[in-house]
Amino acid sequence: MHGAAATRLLKCWGDEAVVYDGESGDTHYLKPLTLALYQTCREHPQSTPDAIAIALARRLDVHDTPQFRELVEDVLAELEKIGLLESP
Repeated sequence: MHGAAATRLLKCWGDEAVVYDGESGDTHYLKPLTLALYQTCREHPQSTPDAIAIALARRLDVHDTPQFRELVEDVLAELEKIGLLESP
């Protein structure tokens, strides 16, 4: 994650959340899958995308399929694009 993580505020409502980045002023809505992935990445910061997908599948109680891995990679890329995660 960016060094500016301390300037981020995360507000959850059930399985959804909003993240406000105090440094950029950006606000991001995190739908349930995105929030679960974001939380998994925070809990396992040095993990590979494969390890994150496995942990997320367990967390969500879903099968770890090739389609699920592709979805995880897409969401990871989106989180990196909006600045909530750093590229490895």
